[in-house]
Amino acid sequence: MTLAGTSEEIATMSSTLAALQPGCVSLVVPAFNEERGIGAVIERALPLRRALAGLGLGFEMLVVDDGSHDQTAEVVSQYREVRLVRHPHNRGYGAAIKTGFRHASGDLLAFVDADGTYPPESLPDLCRAALEDQADLVIGSRMSGAKSEMPLTRRVGNLAYSVLLSLIGNTVVRDTCSGMRLLRKDSLERLYPLPDGLDFTPAMSTRAIHENLKVVEVPIPYSERVGRSKLNVVRDGFRFTNSIVWTALAYNPVRILGLTGLAALALAAIIGAAVVVMRLNGITSLDPLGVFSLYAALVLGFCGVSAFSLGATFNYLTSLFHKRAVRRGLFGKPLFNPSLDHQFGWMGLATVVAGLLFGLASLILSLNGWPVTRLWFYLLASVSLILVGIQLGVSWIVMRTLEQLSTRDVAAQCDLGVRAQRK
Repeated sequence: MTLAGTSEEIATMSSTLAALQPGCVSLVVPAFNEERGIGAVIERALPLRRALAGLGLGFEMLVVDDGSHDQTAEVVSQYREVRLVRHPHNRGYGAAIKTGFRHASGDLLAFVDADGTYPPESLPDLCRAALEDQADLVIGSRMSGAKSEMPLTRRVGNLAYSVLLSLIGNTVVRDTCSGMRLLRKDSLERLYPLPDGLDFTPAMSTRAIHENLKVVEVPIPYSERVGRSKLNVVRDGFRFTNSIVWTALAYNPVRILGLTGLAALALAAIIGAAVVVMRLNGITSLDPLGVFSLYAALVLGFCGVSAFSLGATFNYLTSLFHKRAVRRGLFGKPLFNPSLDHQFGWMGLATVVAGLLFGLASLILSLNGWPVTRLWFYLLASVSLILVGIQLGVSWIVMRTLEQLSTRDVAAQCDLGVRAQRK
């Protein structure tokens, strides 16, 4: 018994160590019309074999020619140590990397751009971080203090993406779009699907955070590219933002919609407070700007409640799809105990009652001779509160139904387990 147990422990330990110590790293270089720069990248990367061997890693290099019209493939074919994979036509930056991953044999997968902007010499540092920190994804960060020749417009853009992803994912990420990365091959199942275009990298960063993969950033220098850039700041900037937001919405919708809703509600509350102060000071009529402000407050209030409740509802839908517990609250944790969406029932009822009281008060005051010029505020408040309360109530019913569906399988398994024990 003891020997068998020891053998099992040794076997388990050996398999664990094998999983933690990959045997080979595959470097994928996507290339589209890069005849001027690809040769230099290859010559800088091939000598890394010795440094990687010191880490216990083998090395292979693959170049994916993404339908180039120049001599890119001919240049690559001169290097016998490099595997060349060709697309018959241009399919996109992300598609080329994914093709390289499919042909790679390494347990660690890396990629670097073919234009010479990223230093292949930093690959051992990325591998070391993956091995020592047990990281699932290692990002070569251009925004972490190393020397950078990044143009100002791209630096500002990357900073904006970093702030956006850090806010959405509640995790600090300094470089969301870096084109030099290393990841474990077994992480692909959780990262895919990823887009075929240049938004491949921001989508990967967003998905890695929401899949709870361990992400580590390693500072790397950045150089000006060889040849003309294929990046369009406006078009691709919009695409990057769109990719980050929509990827995050598939995991934790209330993080985005909730923050948007709270911002709208805060603005509506500020405008509403200003109107109340005016009423207390005896001002019963509004100028055109005041009327528009009140209109804006109503729109913002309804939109804010709608966005927040929609985000909370979507969180239950995504939990059903991902088959995991609901991530409640703006930060993946309950805002209150119980979580805020559980409060929508009594909040909606209380809001409707408050609206009815305002309506009843307006009726009593009108019967006592108050003119409409004095009653409009109370009638407006009554309608607004009733509509918001109904919306909260409906959202509460929908979410409680989705919550039962999301926990149904777990509850059924518990019941089956109890019955099995009784038999």
